[in-house]
Amino acid sequence: MKLVIDCDDAAFDFKDAIYAHLKEEGYDITDLKYSSTHECDYPDIAFNLAEKISDGTYDRGILICGTGLGVAMMANKVPGVFAGTCSDCFAAERLAKSNDANVITMGARCIGVELGKMIADAFLKSEFGGGGSTRKVKRMRELETKYCHH
Repeated sequence: MKLVIDCDDAAFDFKDAIYAHLKEEGYDITDLKYSSTHECDYPDIAFNLAEKISDGTYDRGILICGTGLGVAMMANKVPGVFAGTCSDCFAAERLAKSNDANVITMGARCIGVELGKMIADAFLKSEFGGGGSTRKVKRMRELETKYCHH
């Protein structure tokens, strides 16, 4: 699994800790550091990462801002990207298992770094479970095409 991570100025230290943790766990992870080469805010950072998920460069992404909300809203504008904000491990697991999401977002001002590591682990160790969720996920993908043209 190829992972990608990025953040805005509210979350540099938080993101660095998550990145180091996942690298130590053996994940193939890239830190885009988009804001280090572009003058921008979270919408551009999230959009940049989401495009790399959408085009298949990376399998899953992690976006972090102050609350995790703004980056989730922006990432979800990119066709084929399904992002959710999580502040606990159960939600992170279900984000993948029930919703087949490919991006998780977190808020550096909402949770601590150690919890952030556990949330990232829960998301990345979970795979889509199918079953009763299959019909719902399929419907999300169908409805997406009403406004998002691939």
